[in-house]
Amino acid sequence: MIKTRHFLCALLALSGALAAPLAQAQDKFIVVASTTSTEQSGLFKHLLPAFTRASGIEVRVVAVGTGQALDLGRRGDADVVFVHDTAAEEKFVAEGWSEKRYPVMYNDFVLVGPKADPAQVRGADIVAGLSKVAQSGQPFISRGDRSGTHSAELRLWKQANIDLAAAKPAGYKECGCGMGPALNMGSALNGYVLTDRGTWLAFKNRGDLVILVEGDKKLFNQYGVMLVNPAKHPQVKKELGQRFVDWLVSPAGQAVIAGYQIEGQPLFFPNAR
Repeated sequence: MIKTRHFLCALLALSGALAAPLAQAQDKFIVVASTTSTEQSGLFKHLLPAFTRASGIEVRVVAVGTGQALDLGRRGDADVVFVHDTAAEEKFVAEGWSEKRYPVMYNDFVLVGPKADPAQVRGADIVAGLSKVAQSGQPFISRGDRSGTHSAELRLWKQANIDLAAAKPAGYKECGCGMGPALNMGSALNGYVLTDRGTWLAFKNRGDLVILVEGDKKLFNQYGVMLVNPAKHPQVKKELGQRFVDWLVSPAGQAVIAGYQIEGQPLFFPNAR
């Protein structure tokens, strides 16, 4: 009986010794709250394996609109926030939810719509283009989800002197959804959609949609990354999260971003400073 007890104790000790490294390995991950555009464009499938190979750290992404991603950071439900609404990101830092915002990359927004272009926006600047869509009564699909794209869209409607709070254009439809589903809806309804170029390039169900407005300076789309402040939320994995942030803005991370292309076209342009 004594020998059996000693054997069981030794077995339990060995099991504990083996389990400890396994538990540590399983614990070596971070949660990144990010946008649907970084996920649905395919960037994360290209980017994150390279980071994991370099660091041994797994990245678990929660892909939502920028506003929701920032809320996850405020609640301490993410270690890192990687989004694209500079004004909202700067506010996030100013309120103490992060100590620093790092620029990572950019692309641009484009206005897509039916090839026949019934609203006649082709070649216009974006503000004039939105005005024409509103006047035409043609379908316009808004994400309506507090995302970075939605925030940009609202700023552009305001510049077009269209007060959505007072009266939405006849064809204006809010889907409360990510970029991919919004494009699917636009394709189904043959409507107009403001989209980031990265998701558009990766999008397959285009139907009759084509790019009609692009190249306007107002369509610039900057992405930034922030470590959630561990002083606000002690559970934040400060060291692991900061390693991800540092890698994104390092020459190695920037090169991986630059290397992501579809049919020879880059989806994002690294610009960490």
